[in-house]
Amino acid sequence: MGNLFCCVQVDQSKVAIKERFGKFEEVLEPGCHCLPWIFGSQLAGHLSLRLQQLDVRCETKTKDNVFVNVVASIQYRALADKASDAFYKLSNTRTQIQAYVFDVIRASVPKLNLDDVFEQKNEIAKAVEDELEKAMSAYGYEIVQTLIVDIEPDEHVKRAMNEINAAARLRLAANDKAEAEKILQIKRAEGEAESKYLSGLGIARQRQAIVDGLRDSVLGFSVNVPGTTAKDVMDMVLVTQYFDTMKEIGAASKSSAVFIPHGPGAVRDVATQIRDGLLQASTSR
Repeated sequence: MGNLFCCVQVDQSKVAIKERFGKFEEVLEPGCHCLPWIFGSQLAGHLSLRLQQLDVRCETKTKDNVFVNVVASIQYRALADKASDAFYKLSNTRTQIQAYVFDVIRASVPKLNLDDVFEQKNEIAKAVEDELEKAMSAYGYEIVQTLIVDIEPDEHVKRAMNEINAAARLRLAANDKAEAEKILQIKRAEGEAESKYLSGLGIARQRQAIVDGLRDSVLGFSVNVPGTTAKDVMDMVLVTQYFDTMKEIGAASKSSAVFIPHGPGAVRDVATQIRDGLLQASTSR
């Protein structure tokens, strides 16, 4: 109906290409336009000015011979002031952009190892964007943004990378566990050393107290009982200690059986052996 009355409508965010007898005449902005077809004017087509997106999946090989699929997302749009170039110079814009993306990715990725591809994906995206911007500006298109949205190695490679990562984490965990056990053993050894040191101090103090007590006993007994010698007092103390020991052995509920000679003469022999041992120890020092 619009063509019948020589009027055409151009929607918002679009432009229309007007021709006259097959030759480009002008770009029609959004709105209503008079198109007198009886004078050879016609509408060649419409061109969208909206931002468009093209996802390109490119398979290539890294420097360390790993095949990967690189997915690039290209955001582009036609320029209103170059609408005629965008409409006439390219027959298939998406195919042209895809060809440039393939070219740049397959020239950049083979120079990098697999790990570097993941780390330098922004540099790869920048290289793609620069090449597209330089090439597509001549055709009336603007490259707004280029993103590397995914890098997909082969499934076996991904599994191997996960196993390497898991092994590294297990090794760190084993080192941490061994270090913790080492610290526990060191602390346990330090505790045992401190305990033995304090036990030794206690035994030394106990023996010193026994010696002091024996000395006081000998001196007190010699003063209170005239005519007794230090030897007599020591014999009596040793005999007393002997009977106290026998009493404690018999009183213990779970004591082992101990067989020792016992009799009136045995007491004297025990005293003699203890005294001789003390004298030998004193002489050796």
